[in-house]
Amino acid sequence: MTVAAPPRPSVDYFPNAEEYKHHLGGRRRRARWFQLFSLFMLSLAVLALSVLLYTIVNDSFGLVAIINENEPEDLVASLGHDPEVVSMGELSFDELVILLEGAASSGVGRRLEREQRFYADRLVFESEAVWDEICASDEPPTGCNRGPRDISNVLQLVNERVVVPDVIMAYELVPSLFSPERFEEEVDAAFAAGRFPEYTRDQAFIEWRAWFNPTFLLTPQSSTPEIAGIRTAILGSFWLVLITLAFAVPVGVGAAIYLVEYAKPTRFNGFIQTNINNLAGVPSIVYGMLGLAIFVRLLEPLTSGAMFTDGVPPSDNGRTIISAGFTMGLLTLPVVIISAQEALKAVPDSLRQAGLALGATRWQTVRSQILPVALPGILTGTILAVARAVGETAPLILVGAASFITSDPSGPFSKFTALPIQIFQWTSFPQEEFHKIAAAASLALLVLLLTLNAAAVILRNRFSRRVE
Repeated sequence: MTVAAPPRPSVDYFPNAEEYKHHLGGRRRRARWFQLFSLFMLSLAVLALSVLLYTIVNDSFGLVAIINENEPEDLVASLGHDPEVVSMGELSFDELVILLEGAASSGVGRRLEREQRFYADRLVFESEAVWDEICASDEPPTGCNRGPRDISNVLQLVNERVVVPDVIMAYELVPSLFSPERFEEEVDAAFAAGRFPEYTRDQAFIEWRAWFNPTFLLTPQSSTPEIAGIRTAILGSFWLVLITLAFAVPVGVGAAIYLVEYAKPTRFNGFIQTNINNLAGVPSIVYGMLGLAIFVRLLEPLTSGAMFTDGVPPSDNGRTIISAGFTMGLLTLPVVIISAQEALKAVPDSLRQAGLALGATRWQTVRSQILPVALPGILTGTILAVARAVGETAPLILVGAASFITSDPSGPFSKFTALPIQIFQWTSFPQEEFHKIAAAASLALLVLLLTLNAAAVILRNRFSRRVE
């Protein structure tokens, strides 16, 4: 019995040579257009980042015209020193206190009796026990009745209340480099027009000002922009990073290990995975509201430190660093879990099967075989998640970050501020000087973020080589 051959199709589905060339040319044109579109988007992104960086750097440096209410050289001379030999920064603690007392008696700044509280609130930078030991010596220093000393901060206080510098005009970096003489002409024209009737042109001097400098990084916040710094904000941001890492990394990595290595594909586990993916896209302000409700209000005895002290708690409410750190930990937790899951899933199943075949338990396999291989991806995802948290502002505002604070955080139960809060506050002021130091603080925040990203790359490469 013979089987008949199937009928041949009446339509030829294979293109001929001309049709093939036409289709191939269309595919190449579409690929070329897509490539050009991608290149355009990349160029646009690079241009936007370049404009941002240019704006920040341009505002962080430049020429300024400054007028001091009291010249530092005259103050040094009033204490019997040669201004050409001794500078303001070389004065002793007691000499700086004399200048403060003179300022208080002349009506510049607060009265001396109110300075006692100011020292107690603002200048407690050394250990109380160390300072009590110094004051209990046979020859106690004259500053013992004024609280713990920190000469760098007392010097800042003298600059703020005695020298009283005032930047009356400022220039950006680019015009300062290419047309410095124009800035001097504008200063002369401003005095000729009577914009500063309380000063004379001889009192104003022009100098190059780097708003972003080591002194700016090491100086606490001040209401005077000419001498304000971001030391308090930097320390607050570091505390936040430490608490965020201590909370998010163990919880996030542990949850990822359970979901990848132990969880069975049930509806409940699928529900958990779906919610983790959704939480990664929740706006940060929602986490701020959650932190306010739970850590600041509900857990106030814990987050204020009242549970750990017999007397007065370190804080009278839960608006402390630990509340903000836990809130940032919740914000970064979904990202840490997802990145750790992807790193664990990238490990070949052959490693798991080899460990189990040799008699190791599942946990021993995970601990000795899976985690070392997945560690570079886990570290990279964690650091990038923390870098995102460092730049957040909305959650910190809700959990009580201070917009103006001059004392450094001394522990997890301290009042605090952070770099994003500091930048937000300064940019809201109309004075041009505050905009300059806001740009300098933005540059510091950008350097911090680049450092975290560089650390992620270095750790990933190092652990990758170790695994290999």
